[in-house]
Amino acid sequence: MIHAGLTARRAMAKPKSGAIDNGRGAGEMREVEVALDFTPNALASLVYRQGDTVVLACATKADRLPRWFPRDSERGWVHAEYALLPGSTNSRFRRERNGAKGRTQEIERLVARSLRGAVDLDELGPIALTVDCDVLNADGGTRCASVTAASLALRLAVRRLISSGECLPKDRRLTREDVKKGVEVAELSEDEKSAHELAVMPNDVAALSVGMVAGEVKTDLDYILDSNADVDMNVVMTSDGGFVEVQGTGEEATYTREELDAMIDAATTGISELHAFQDSVLAEAS
Repeated sequence: MIHAGLTARRAMAKPKSGAIDNGRGAGEMREVEVALDFTPNALASLVYRQGDTVVLACATKADRLPRWFPRDSERGWVHAEYALLPGSTNSRFRRERNGAKGRTQEIERLVARSLRGAVDLDELGPIALTVDCDVLNADGGTRCASVTAASLALRLAVRRLISSGECLPKDRRLTREDVKKGVEVAELSEDEKSAHELAVMPNDVAALSVGMVAGEVKTDLDYILDSNADVDMNVVMTSDGGFVEVQGTGEEATYTREELDAMIDAATTGISELHAFQDSVLAEAS
């Protein structure tokens, strides 16, 4: 619930980008759409659109675990990368050819932490997955949209690895000796596949930006709202109601505990809508 009648903020910043009325109510989110299997080369891919922010999320499986993993590890790993494509902003965004810069690294780590917060790496087994989030068009909330999109791509990847027999429950995995002897991988029933998917990925994860704009809590900040926000906050939550991360910053202003609670309430409500959307997409996907 969004609280009304919040106390006025001290040192309220003036609007920076002109009119801030975008036609949405304070708690109204932008429209969300997904197109699955955008590219056939990835294990799972999708184009995720939230308003005018558009993200291409692709999940791929590596040939081996990272080099720093212990030898013969039975635990998997999930990594993420993020990039703004050159045409995603109103002026060309230069490619980061010499490695990810500070902001990009921060977002990559956020996305990866968020995904690992929803995955049981022991149940995943010795598999390394990377989810790449490339922003095709940026209109605010790109890191949050990337988390939500990446979660969808990751679950589809896990589902497909289970279906192909590459991701198995601990007691069904073949040892090296089994492989040498030519033991065949046991095929899981549909019920066993569903159960293992829930063991590997007990929850989905989604994220949403909220903020204080002109003394009011606003949900799902686009660029205009974000550039005028006195406080902006990114909230990441799992589908069972757990928090992965809360990033809140006063932009030229401070905020009260009451306002903090109101922003988290708004984010919780909006993220529950995103989880419902994820459920509807995944229910029909294979």
